[in-house]
Amino acid sequence: MSSLIIFAGRSSNYLGQKITKKLDIDLGECDFKTFSDGEIWIKYNQNIRGCDIYIIQSTFAPADNLLELLIMIDAAKRASARRINAVIPYFGYARQDRKDQPRVSVTAKLVANLITKAGADRIITMDLHAAQIQGFFDIPVDHLYGSAVLMKHFKKMDIDNLAIASPDVGGIKMARAYAKRLNAELILIDKRRPKPNEAKVMNIIGDATNKNVLIIDDIIDTGGSFVNAVEALKNGGAKDIYGSCTHAVLSGTAIDKINNSPIKKLYISDTLPLKVTSPKIEVKSVAKIFAEAIIRTNKNESISSLFDIE
Repeated sequence: MSSLIIFAGRSSNYLGQKITKKLDIDLGECDFKTFSDGEIWIKYNQNIRGCDIYIIQSTFAPADNLLELLIMIDAAKRASARRINAVIPYFGYARQDRKDQPRVSVTAKLVANLITKAGADRIITMDLHAAQIQGFFDIPVDHLYGSAVLMKHFKKMDIDNLAIASPDVGGIKMARAYAKRLNAELILIDKRRPKPNEAKVMNIIGDATNKNVLIIDDIIDTGGSFVNAVEALKNGGAKDIYGSCTHAVLSGTAIDKINNSPIKKLYISDTLPLKVTSPKIEVKSVAKIFAEAIIRTNKNESISSLFDIE
């Protein structure tokens, strides 16, 4: 096994601590400075020459988090690290993955190019907004699933008369997998989005009457689309409504919307830090699956079993 060192950027230090604890090793030491004009300065405080290093950093807003990851990769490359693995629990800018309007950027591809050009040799990430983003990289990408953790929890809950709901057509594949493994019915919520961050539920495809419903989503940002789905299901006769989300961005008034909605519980992963606690939100850690992916990658072992959404 090659020498393994794990570092974490400032946006994901909390998760880096959890991952290294699972592996029973210390988190690598780094100095971070932000000058008064906003420039970022980073220094590794230990020798990484010839080492396999893993840099844990989610690239959510502000853009400084992405820039910090790029600087850490570049610094590692210039310090002669053997292999540089970017562990990106939440890959920001993934929602802009195609040119759906004239004169717009495909930022998911742009960010992929930036990370590759900076010097990363491999990407380990979780629940990309669109799986085909893996193809935007010219380096290997290991795409993990938050459902490996979240689905186990729902199996233990053993909810009676359960139906799985997808809040949009894009999430139907994941919802179908949940429905199959939890022996539940499948519901699709047809929605129209008049503009970004705004959604209006138009129709429910399936029967939610007197059912306990679990809504499966990959990202909850402003919470508008998610809460609209909750309210539509409740109006459609659903009993208890639960939610599952890998990346809880929860920007703006999202937490207030969730607290004021009829949802019973929302289960999220810790790919992003939860800034404000809520009695309706429960966090399930994905540190174990990232730790397993890192140690198997370092030993050049297969990690295909971690791709199973069970």
